[in-house]
Amino acid sequence: MSRHRRPFSLLAALTALAASAALAGCSPGESEARVEPPSAPPADVAGPCAALHKKLPQTVARLDRAQAVPESDLTAAWGGSAIVLRCGVGRPVKMLDPKQDGIEVNGVGWLVERLDDGGVRFTTGLRVAYTEVLVDKEHATDAGMLVGLSAAIAETVPVGISSS
Repeated sequence: MSRHRRPFSLLAALTALAASAALAGCSPGESEARVEPPSAPPADVAGPCAALHKKLPQTVARLDRAQAVPESDLTAAWGGSAIVLRCGVGRPVKMLDPKQDGIEVNGVGWLVERLDDGGVRFTTGLRVAYTEVLVDKEHATDAGMLVGLSAAIAETVPVGISSS
């Protein structure tokens, strides 16, 4: 992921926040979301992910935290499937491409991937555990959505290079 800065407007932020809930199987209004946990991560990743799980906000983009099924310290969801988080995912291949878009929020770098269905996947970089967040386009109007998540990640997932 490129470390250089690109101009980043509010419009670009709102556009980037449009995302898919491809991993979840519920509508945003439901209190439960199907979220497949990543395969069992190594211990140096599992510990920070468990700590992150405890620090995640109860509300993101004005959506309440939902029950992720199956229950796991590696997953979380808000607004049913509107926002889905998985900690301990593998490094995205696109992270090696210096031409990929990236943003930094509260000291946490995020790879921004626009998906074919119009959604966006955000994946942290330069942390001992990669964390991905999918947001449906209906909730893309809250440009501050990554603020609370970034604060929790900055507090619990140390800077470093993931072993996964």
